[in-house]
Amino acid sequence: MKKCLHIALCTVSLAAPLVSHAQSAVTLYGIVDEGITYTNNQSGHAAYQLQSGVASASRWGLRGAEDLGGGTKTVFVLENGFDPSSGSLANNGRIFGRQVYVGLSTNYGTVTMGRQYDEVVDMLAPIDASCQWGIYFAHAGDVDNTSGSVRINNSVKYVSSSLSGITLGALYSFGGQPGQFSTDSTSSVGISYKRGPLYVAAAYLFMKNPFAAGFDSLAPKNIIYSAYVPSAQSWRVAGTGASYALGPVTAGLEYTSTSFAKGFGGRNVSFDNYEANAGWLVRPDVQLGAAYVYTHGKVDASGASPIYRAIDLNADYLLSKRTDIYLSGIYLKAGGSATQAAIEYVPAASSTPTQIAVRIGLRHKF
Repeated sequence: MKKCLHIALCTVSLAAPLVSHAQSAVTLYGIVDEGITYTNNQSGHAAYQLQSGVASASRWGLRGAEDLGGGTKTVFVLENGFDPSSGSLANNGRIFGRQVYVGLSTNYGTVTMGRQYDEVVDMLAPIDASCQWGIYFAHAGDVDNTSGSVRINNSVKYVSSSLSGITLGALYSFGGQPGQFSTDSTSSVGISYKRGPLYVAAAYLFMKNPFAAGFDSLAPKNIIYSAYVPSAQSWRVAGTGASYALGPVTAGLEYTSTSFAKGFGGRNVSFDNYEANAGWLVRPDVQLGAAYVYTHGKVDASGASPIYRAIDLNADYLLSKRTDIYLSGIYLKAGGSATQAAIEYVPAASSTPTQIAVRIGLRHKF
């Protein structure tokens, strides 16, 4: 990590003469998130673990822009994910696995190319509890990608400038298959509206062969949907939501529908997620958050209907503008045909229908 930061700082230093000459800017930024997690049941046993990246995934990156004149800028991002517990790379060992793209920004919008987030993440993240308070709060193991577990390779994305509070976004990934335009491709569109305290958004994602295109030919670690990804012909997510701030309190509602085409037994598997959340800025240095998530699944081939209910709580105390301590708790209960609870990012599922995780963490932003 020190070597990476040394290289990054040298890069910024070497670029310094260009900053004043070409009216460019390069910023080094990052987050280190580390803490202790207690889980009441992992494969039948309680566990205490040091875990990184729960409230925010640990990362460092370089962000830059060059003013080309006439309202046009070149923009780029190189963002690395890492685990401070071991010093290892995240995102299946990629150097810049979180994001890496380059593009042009104009008065009419921004076009970027590279490894990027889809519009479900971009548009619904401001509403979603997991993106506000931590990955434990993800919907059923992040089955709908509202927590941004999957990034899109080989993608071109356009995001419009805000027009009367409306922002449009669209993404297309070519899939990277020689001679094939649509094999393993991904399409995503979204729209958001922000006016004062109100934020409303809707987004759609369609990915062909998600096992290869989105999951690096590795089944997701969470058992809630890991069995359905390897054989799925496509992964479809549609979602909408809204949040409203009333003084220090912000409330949000969100709904997503996920489908894995031919995900099991040659037939479809689907999950509907419903979320209600609220955040309270008690004072400038203290924030409380709570969410309830209900997930209803349907496995067409077997008639199974797994159900999951989650209660999420979070408290955040700012030690400074860049450092905070947080306390998170989640209770997940499986029902219907589901017999095991599996909180996202907890290493192993419970041996029973319930699982509880409590974490105290320290986060520093730079």
